[in-house]
Amino acid sequence: MRDAEKVALARALRDNPLFNMLLDDIEAAAINACVNAKATDHEARAAHAAEVRAIRNLRSKLNHLSEEAKAGANRAPA
Repeated sequence: MRDAEKVALARALRDNPLFNMLLDDIEAAAINACVNAKATDHEARAAHAAEVRAIRNLRSKLNHLSEEAKAGANRAPA
């Protein structure tokens, strides 16, 4: 897959309302599960926190790909 294709797909995912709604719902559920886990259930808390981090990393990666392409388009030729 070429870089231009990656950028186009990253933008499509980032701008898709259903995709964002699903990620929001999954992230909220993981946060609630982490907060409401038993105080002694460290493994469950860690698993839910890892899920939240994974979702946030995915969003960050999509934004980075989109912004990187935008910055590349605005650069002056060498």
